[in-house]
Amino acid sequence: MWMCRAAFLLVSSAIAVMAQTAGPVLVVTASSRDWIIGAGGTIARMAGEGRDIYVLQFGNEEKDSLDLPPAAARLANNEEGERAAKLLGVKQVLNLGHKSGEMAYISSSEMRNQVMLMMRVWKPSTMFFPDWYVHYQEDNDVYRVGRMAEEAPYGGGSYFLQEFTYIGLGGFAPREYYFYPVGRPYRAGEGGEGGASMKTIDIGATLAKKASALLELKTSNRRWGEQTRIRLGAPVVEADLIRNYVEELAVTIGAKTSIGHAEEFNHLGSRRGLPEHVRERAKSLAAADKAR
Repeated sequence: MWMCRAAFLLVSSAIAVMAQTAGPVLVVTASSRDWIIGAGGTIARMAGEGRDIYVLQFGNEEKDSLDLPPAAARLANNEEGERAAKLLGVKQVLNLGHKSGEMAYISSSEMRNQVMLMMRVWKPSTMFFPDWYVHYQEDNDVYRVGRMAEEAPYGGGSYFLQEFTYIGLGGFAPREYYFYPVGRPYRAGEGGEGGASMKTIDIGATLAKKASALLELKTSNRRWGEQTRIRLGAPVVEADLIRNYVEELAVTIGAKTSIGHAEEFNHLGSRRGLPEHVRERAKSLAAADKAR
């Protein structure tokens, strides 16, 4: 009888894990542009499936402007980022307001604690964050946010931030993780770190939404457009630049797996099947019945 109960509990646990992976989604990012470029189409697709999407943004984007002073640039970029997120179906954006370009001055433990707290509040089953393994990311903010975010779920138990258990926020960690590259496709040999594997997602149905969301980032787009104009030495139409970039990125990724338009991730999900330490002592039901 105890073996039947044990089997039932194992199956129930597996069903619970599978159900959790269809729950809320947490996106951790250094800036609005990062997550929309890296995962915007996939996020729009998940939102269309009825999943609650939450974005936790660390950088205040005060320097991402062509001519605005820091305070005005921060306000403009944050407002535009929220509008872009809503176009993709995001339920809530929380801007933590850390100074962009200066993440090195912030304790990684403090940043991890902020992620762990919001995991307990939003209880996401799935988490997206920058893939800091991509040549350790040339962008320092992306590197620090990605590395910290990967470490945060390890502290999901109640042994961390015990003070929050006193107000009903017990330990919690997601069950599925998407590392997203920022600004370019994965190169040969990148991704699939450790127990993870590469995952490609068709975003053909949400590509237009992704482009529309990026077009909402008008303040940072002006700076991006001017930098491109200087580099090319020719006039640039910002809207065309954005649309062409989104299209080319999706086609380049999709061509790897014969998908028209895609995004790709270093993906880590719940392991299927029984753990090795359980299987090594397992007995068949016939043997168990005979033993009884």
